[in-house]
Amino acid sequence: MSIFEHRSFDDHEHVAFCHDKITGLQAIIAVHNSNLGQAMGGCRMFGYPSGDEALNDVLRLSRGMTYKSAAANLPVGGAKSVILGDPRKHKTDELMRAMGRFIDSLGGLYVGAEDSGMQERDMKIMAQETQHVAGFALQEGERGDPSPATAYGVFIGLQKAVEHKLKTSDLKGVRIAIQGLGNVGYRLATLLHEAGAELVVSDIFAANADRAIHDFNATLVAPEDIFSQPVDVVAPCALGSVIDDVVLNQLQAKVIAGSANNQLAHDDLGMALKARGILYAPDYVLNAGGIIDVHYQRQGMAYAEAHHHITSSIKGTLDEVFRKSDMSGRSTNVIADEVARHRFDPDFHSVDDVA
Repeated sequence: MSIFEHRSFDDHEHVAFCHDKITGLQAIIAVHNSNLGQAMGGCRMFGYPSGDEALNDVLRLSRGMTYKSAAANLPVGGAKSVILGDPRKHKTDELMRAMGRFIDSLGGLYVGAEDSGMQERDMKIMAQETQHVAGFALQEGERGDPSPATAYGVFIGLQKAVEHKLKTSDLKGVRIAIQGLGNVGYRLATLLHEAGAELVVSDIFAANADRAIHDFNATLVAPEDIFSQPVDVVAPCALGSVIDDVVLNQLQAKVIAGSANNQLAHDDLGMALKARGILYAPDYVLNAGGIIDVHYQRQGMAYAEAHHHITSSIKGTLDEVFRKSDMSGRSTNVIADEVARHRFDPDFHSVDDVA
């Protein structure tokens, strides 16, 4: 099968593969769309069961970055890269440098940043081989890691979704189930705890879960039980496609708002959630804080300006999405896609345009 017939191919501009025999690097870079500017997106390292699953992930993630940047009103295109391998077992400095050379070979078509399975230190090592990476501090005291900005954006978006669905802007006493306590999930838990929310958590790594129990007095449940909890909000903060047809029938929450990319296993689930009275806050609208911060870092601008952009763009876009969904009866994921498409595709016309 040609990549052009792949189920997740969406008129991508450039897809590149790398196999470095010396280091063992196996990686894919996908540039989805650069209409708004240079394509940017995180570099993820994950132990994919197969190359096809890695390709499917990078195609979906890169498309999501185009929509994310457009929804966030950034002059940035969408791209993503993935490294095949368990970051806890297979990551080496040599592997990171090889990834840096791979990124550099595209001549600036793609700018990489930190994502799942990667740390700020990894980006610094890649930077030894290319100037086309971002999201790390060059000097002591500078900001670098975009995870805090991502977590803040998700917090703001979750709060907005709660206000819209539960008719309260106060998170005190609101029960929230968080799936995944990595760089973003843990920081989100911190902000929610400080706001007075009651947390139910799960993580596949015991150390992450234990820390949340200690720091937030959180209730721990098994990963397979996190979506069936009697809570107000579910916050998926791990990998994608976690909201599927099985989980749909388990949900007791009235709001889904988290940091994970591509949370819905398929688009029809957006309407199924709406039919059940569950408000889905589109993931790429909420988790845009990181790419906004990276963009401002690359422009040499202060975090205060990025912070303002994160707050205003996420709230503003969610307001538009929720309002149009309520008025039209269509799902929030479809509406969000249309809002973003209007911003990066000059030839796009939506149902609302025709009406």
